[in-house]
Amino acid sequence: MKRTMHLYSTIIFSFLFLFCTKSEQQKAIKSKTSIEKNEKNLKFNDYWYTGKAEITSYKLTQVRYGEIHTGIAVNIFVTEDFLPEKQVKADYQNKSTIPILKLNSTKKYTTGIYPYSLMTSTFSPINIINKAIKISFSAQEWCGNTFVQLNNKANFQVDFYSYFESNSDRKISLKKNILENELWNLIRISPKELPTGKLQVIPSFEYLGLNHKKFEAYEAIASLKEKGGFQFYSINYPKLNRTLTLKFTKSFPHTMESWEETVSSRGKQLTTKAEKIKTIQAAYWNKNGVADVSERKELGLD
Repeated sequence: MKRTMHLYSTIIFSFLFLFCTKSEQQKAIKSKTSIEKNEKNLKFNDYWYTGKAEITSYKLTQVRYGEIHTGIAVNIFVTEDFLPEKQVKADYQNKSTIPILKLNSTKKYTTGIYPYSLMTSTFSPINIINKAIKISFSAQEWCGNTFVQLNNKANFQVDFYSYFESNSDRKISLKKNILENELWNLIRISPKELPTGKLQVIPSFEYLGLNHKKFEAYEAIASLKEKGGFQFYSINYPKLNRTLTLKFTKSFPHTMESWEETVSSRGKQLTTKAEKIKTIQAAYWNKNGVADVSERKELGLD
């Protein structure tokens, strides 16, 4: 009996030893993985989670009405806490929020006597497995307003409002294809994940809205090339006779240096171009005093 009990004790002790050892090994592996993950994201966190936005100004030559018009473009990238259910920026971080990268892209240019003011906002989860949660586009000019908003629900729900009869108010439901607007954020988060080859892509809301094109996915051919310290991501839409090329730095933080968009406008093939003027980091939401205009001058906006 004593011998049997001793045998059982030995087996149980051995089992516990192996179990504990395995648990400690798993804990060590998990810990190591966490460390590696943190080290991998260290540059990203240090750049994007400093309480500041990245603001870049661009010299713009914009195609409109078969001609080239001069103006200014500004891209504002910033991380925020977002409520995925309400699909709005959270007032404060809580268990319901997720981290997102937001791009506010603005353009201002004049066509003849009257000005255009455009803005596109794209809200993309830092977790790139998920598609953009929300996109909105608005255009203001002397003829009237255009506004488009996409919400990522069971499908893409799009609300479109315009003063044109041929482009009048409507609600659209779209299958979840690649969104051109979200690719700008993907470049900043993880450019190696950019899709290439033959694709189905929903073009930018600016292009679709201003050119009275049907809101749907179009066949596109995308490529990613490298030259020097830069990468060039191009999307060609054969049916639309349109090509967009984005130039960004190969190394982190993959800043957007310039872009070109070639389109057919009133029977001509013309190219919109944006060339970087200046990039700064600033908590712009706190800089609304008269004394803060100096940074606008630094960006070449005044």
